[in-house]
Amino acid sequence: MREHLDFFYDGAGWLIALFMVGTLTLVLSNVLGRMFNFNPSGSDAYAGYRVAAASFLTLAHKLKRGEHIRVTLIRQHLGVKANLTPEIACYEAAAFTATSLAWFLVSQVGYSSMFYNFSQSTDATALWISWLGMGLVATRLPIGSANELVVQIFGRPSRHIQHASQPARMA
Repeated sequence: MREHLDFFYDGAGWLIALFMVGTLTLVLSNVLGRMFNFNPSGSDAYAGYRVAAASFLTLAHKLKRGEHIRVTLIRQHLGVKANLTPEIACYEAAAFTATSLAWFLVSQVGYSSMFYNFSQSTDATALWISWLGMGLVATRLPIGSANELVVQIFGRPSRHIQHASQPARMA
């Protein structure tokens, strides 16, 4: 099971790279369009959707790699047992918040479809398409937060805690 979850999170890293390359392609097409007098319809809006998707994917990927900003000033002075309670509380709050955000984004798909919302750019894309993409990628963070919560409750060390305990190497 662990290998599947690791693939799930590492796959997010690859998707981030694809979305960012896609964003670069769209921005370059806009620049070239201005130089050669053609307007790629809606490319600025699609670039924004890709940046939003990459941002949501980054949250889960960085959580599982332990690269989110963590306040360690207090935690480093607490013992292992005393450190567990705030860690579990933080993951509970993160899981609740991430689930609420993902629920909202996924629910927007239905609302945008029901009320026929379209983008205000020149291509007039149905907004449920972009909401669907953001909703799907936003579901990775609640899964990651819940996974870390379960790992903390059962007392297994997280991957990022194992990496953080190793001393940093200076080049």
